[in-house]
Parts: sequence; structure tokens; C-alpha cells
Amino acid sequence: ERSLDELARVAREALAELGLLGIHVAGITVAVPGLIDGANGIVHVAPNLGWYGVPVAERLSWDVAPNIPVTVVNDANLAALAEFTSGVAAGTTDLVYLTGEVGVGGGIIAGGRLLGGADGFAGEVGHVMVDSAGDKCGCGRTGCWETKVGLAALVRMVTPDHAYGVPDGIVRDPEERLAEIERRQAEGDPQVVQALAEVGRWLGLGSATLVRLFNPRVIVVGGYFARLAEHLLPRAQAELTRLGVTGTVAHCTFIASDLGFGAASRGAAGVVVDRVLADPTAIEILPPEMSTLSGA
Repeated sequence: ERSLDELARVAREALAELGLLGIHVAGITVAVPGLIDGANGIVHVAPNLGWYGVPVAERLSWDVAPNIPVTVVNDANLAALAEFTSGVAAGTTDLVYLTGEVGVGGGIIAGGRLLGGADGFAGEVGHVMVDSAGDKCGCGRTGCWETKVGLAALVRMVTPDHAYGVPDGIVRDPEERLAEIERRQAEGDPQVVQALAEVGRWLGLGSATLVRLFNPRVIVVGGYFARLAEHLLPRAQAELTRLGVTGTVAHCTFIASDLGFGAASRGAAGVVVDRVLADPTAIEILPPEMSTLSGA
């Protein structure tokens, strides 16, 4: 409830400011790391948020803008769309995008189109089991890939006494956590060097399965994977080469995204733009005092 209250507050402020500029709204897109019922804007489950059956679109429509279309989409899918249209692999018709945040999600572009699956749940790669004897995941299962390569997993390896948080119990911003890890790596901290090597190994191991399934030309890594790419990708590429099928792996490489943690936001804005281009007459022009902005 607090998260949605804060989201609504920020959205209202943005809409009010843009309204003063005379900007008319086209839509709002919310990126969520979880399984989404896109038709109804409901988050079925987002384990790292503790959200189950949350009607995000309905809530924002009620609290923010009842006359503005609100769409809810998986964050990795949105990031994959952003990479395909304007990222380092723009125009690559077959690619896999991997988020690198507390959890791990995947967006799959196949033949130039986003792969959604029968229910729109395709891409939940972080919850593919890779180690039956591994750690328990936030989803309730054991040995999921994100327990090996998610940012929370890396932080646990370098600060085992405090898991993802810190002694005062506050979970730090990813940027703050990464700055600490980069500093310790530059100082040659053996615990950090070893942890990065281990994450790189598991990143390549899990990606080998994705290559066998989807035969992408590139695997674009975002979030903290991109931030620490020089320490993670050489090991990941070596593991991918070792485990992959000859031929498919020879033509598949890791690439670090340059869109940062905002990749999903860029993709979210693109969803609204595409909808407008497909049907410009669908835009409802509001009076100046109600004007707002499409955003993510």
C-alpha cells in the first residue's frame, strides 16, 4: 500500500507539472518485476516485492488519472523492447535481455517481436532452477537462477553477515551497493573478486540454457550486470562457450546495455508511443487544467 501510495503521489506531481506546460497525456505505463495480467493491469505475483493479486492499473486510474489509459507490463519485457529499438543491440531481431537487479528477469525478442507466451508470462528466467541443493528463493522454490546471479546474491557473498541490507536494517539503493562493491574490487578485496567470478560463472551457465532454447544472436545484460560487465562478462562468455551447442554459441555474445537502470522506463514510454502511432484518434484531449504526461 505504501509503495502504491508513493507511486501515485509521484505520478500526480509529474502530471501536474506537465499540465502547466500544456502537455496532453497519452498514457501511463508501470513496469513491475513479476507475472502480469496485462489485459486487466493486475500483478499476479511479484515475489521480490511481496505483491500477490495487486490491481495496479485500477489503483492508479482511481488515484491519479481516471481518464488516462494505465498499462502494467513486466519490467524485463519493457527493457527488452527498449534495447531492440534504441539500445546497444538495436535492430537485432533475436536477442535476450537480462535484468540485473535484486532479482533477475528476461525479455526475449524473437524474429523482431517480443515473446510473450500464452499468458504473457514468458521470460521468467530468474526462476529457472539451476541448483536443486541451492538457496531458497523469494518465490518459495529452491535453487532458482536469481539466487546465484541476482544483486542480492552478490551482496550476500560480499557481506554475508548482513544479507542484502546493512547493520541498521536499511536496504540500500543499488547504486550505493554497487559503488561499495566497485571500491572493494579496485582495492583487490579477495572476497569481492571471488564473488564476481562466481556470479560470472553462473551467469554463463544459465545463459547457455537460454541459447539452446531461443538461439539469440546477443544476450544484452542490464542493471548491475552492465555496471560490472568488465568483471562478469569474460567469465560468463567462457562458461557459455564451454557449455553451449557448437554453432549457436559461436554466434552469440554478451553485450552490456548502456541504458542503465532506466531501460524499463524507456521501454514503458515506447509502449505508449506505439499505441498512439497505431491509433492516434484514441487520445483523449483533456482541458488544460487536467493535462498530463505519458510516462513510466
